[in-house]
Amino acid sequence: MTRYVNDSDLLQFVQDVFSSFGISRENALICADNLVLADLRGVSSHGVARLRRYVDGMTNGTILPHSEPWVVREAPSTATVDGRAGLGQITGHFSTGMAIEKAKKTGVGIVAVRNSNHYGIAGYYTQMMLEAGLLGISMTNTAPLVVPTFGRKMIIGTNPISLTAPTKRNLPFFLDMATSVVPRGKLEVYDRMDRDMPAGWAVDSSGLTTTDATRVLKNMVARLGGGILPLGGEGELYGGYKGYGIALLVDILCGVLSGGAYADMVDVKGPGGEGQPARVAHFFMALNIENFVELDVFQEKMDDLIDRLKESEKAEGQERIYIHGEKEYELYEKHKSSGVPLEEPVFDSLKAIALERGVPFEL
Repeated sequence: MTRYVNDSDLLQFVQDVFSSFGISRENALICADNLVLADLRGVSSHGVARLRRYVDGMTNGTILPHSEPWVVREAPSTATVDGRAGLGQITGHFSTGMAIEKAKKTGVGIVAVRNSNHYGIAGYYTQMMLEAGLLGISMTNTAPLVVPTFGRKMIIGTNPISLTAPTKRNLPFFLDMATSVVPRGKLEVYDRMDRDMPAGWAVDSSGLTTTDATRVLKNMVARLGGGILPLGGEGELYGGYKGYGIALLVDILCGVLSGGAYADMVDVKGPGGEGQPARVAHFFMALNIENFVELDVFQEKMDDLIDRLKESEKAEGQERIYIHGEKEYELYEKHKSSGVPLEEPVFDSLKAIALERGVPFEL
């Protein structure tokens, strides 16, 4: 069963949950906005279904809700920030703000972050840069969920990348993608629905493709082997080594450059399986387009690029070529009107969180 919930009511509820930990209303709104935006854009794997993760993290101390990001070093165009085990959304919002400010002053703003937590959808931060009239890039490493090409042990993250670019006539270009075939959240969706996932998404403990999402997730939790495949899939035939390489690019810019954690150093469990600070690392880059070319020229060329793609010949049986972000923008408008779709297990999880935290549940 799917329930449709008003996004404003959902935003208020999630903000109240974060506020129940003593977080300021402003910071709680940032966290809530990040999760609800994901659902509005159809990225349910990173939406309010993830609220339990943050609640548990703040309850067990792996996420420090009152920790504020700290600037470790800074230059006119760059900075390194320590998230100090705080909420990734707060650290991400702070660091993106720094990148935007630096880009407006110097032409480019780059901020590398260490010791943070899961920061939600990468596109939340590039959307901020887009709204500031800049070209934006956001990346993060994640817990090791992906097996390297020819491997069967999770050692790298899904390591998403987002890039946004402004246009005039068309919808803005909005890339937001994992460097794995799918993010873990996609497997969780199939697990909740008790359905087989498509072949080629993940491998079992022997390193062979499987469609059993539940089995893969259990193996991932118990570290029994197997995991998600890099973008391109298993082996070399469809270019899985390329996705593997892009994931390492993210780890280098996020974890290595910031002096933080990378690969299987991220989100390490203690000897007894207890959680430790996740030590997630991020990377944000904002570019002032006017430092390269007039903004009007850039936007006109972006529109021309998009037009050329969309007006090119379609494959047999296809009526439309999509540009990155189009589907999400359309879903956003649909969900603003019809409500945010929540599967029953997600709805029940929110209800349970409301009871635990003493927060009104009026969805």
